[in-house]
Amino acid sequence: MKVTKKVISNLNKCYSIAPITVEGKPCFLVAAEKKDPCYLFSEDGEMLETVWTEPGGVMTMVQVPGVDGQFLATHKFYSPNDSLEAKIVIVTRRGKDDWEVRTLCNAPFVHRFGILNRGGANYLIVCCLKTGHEYKNDWRFPGACFSAELPKDLSSYNDDNTLALTPIMEGMLKNHGYSLTKHGGHDAALVGCEEGSFLFDPPAVKGGDWEVTKILDIPTSDSVLCDFDGDGKPELGVISPFHGNSLTIYHQDEHGNYVPQWKYGAPEKETEMLHATWADTILGKPSWIVGWRKGTKNTIIITWDAEAGDYKTEFIDQNTGCANAMHFVNSKGQDVVIGTNREIDEAALYILE
Repeated sequence: MKVTKKVISNLNKCYSIAPITVEGKPCFLVAAEKKDPCYLFSEDGEMLETVWTEPGGVMTMVQVPGVDGQFLATHKFYSPNDSLEAKIVIVTRRGKDDWEVRTLCNAPFVHRFGILNRGGANYLIVCCLKTGHEYKNDWRFPGACFSAELPKDLSSYNDDNTLALTPIMEGMLKNHGYSLTKHGGHDAALVGCEEGSFLFDPPAVKGGDWEVTKILDIPTSDSVLCDFDGDGKPELGVISPFHGNSLTIYHQDEHGNYVPQWKYGAPEKETEMLHATWADTILGKPSWIVGWRKGTKNTIIITWDAEAGDYKTEFIDQNTGCANAMHFVNSKGQDVVIGTNREIDEAALYILE
């Protein structure tokens, strides 16, 4: 695999990334963890606009389905010790370098969220790392997941009129991981916490209940579902424990239970704080991008080697401390990976060939 790297920004503590369509053109967003800006880039990595200069604290950004130039974002999540005022905001482009920011809902300690579609309705799922806090490194108040049906028109929401959230599941210590997946032909959420990995299915009908299924019973920081080996059953890729150093892929046995299939072989002192994670078809193969923020601070891509009957890894980058990564295919048909290399204040675009 050939990797061509282009540094597109030296944004302080760059962290969150997301694709977005603006004026009908594919673009992407990069935002900071601390009190720093959010930028809009073209698919080629050209900085187009400044979306905001502060307050930052951005863990997640997601485009509002079907709405050009509008997305949701977390604000004011600065760390597990400084996120009591965290919330989700609606960000709408009004013109060049003119973005309106309004509150959608208050969500203390919101770390990840997503928008899931089922039965023609969009559902917001909000994953909060914890639900209370009184002193540094206070984990006495486990996190939770909340939901709401997302209205098609968000124009009425602001500080004085916020979207009400309903608890789906509580008692989730260090509720860190979220990834969007498919289950039964519809969107689902894969959520990781100390209690394990859980699959969240939105209501089958409007007004119905969410279905929550535990699929793995070990402490999980992040997880993905992807059929790496092409046997028709998705494997479960897991980072464990919270901000951990263990990278494992689990395979379904004949009873549908997930059992360990492969573990990344590097010494765990080299893979501290595994964090970046993105599963997708890359260069025609189901792939998992993983990066870690301490130790060797590398970013790798994991694929199944059918001839060898085992997984193989290749480097995308080294000694960069990637916090988040995402993949897309650009208008030229090239496979592109965006990495927020938080530990060196660098956003980078990689072309994979």
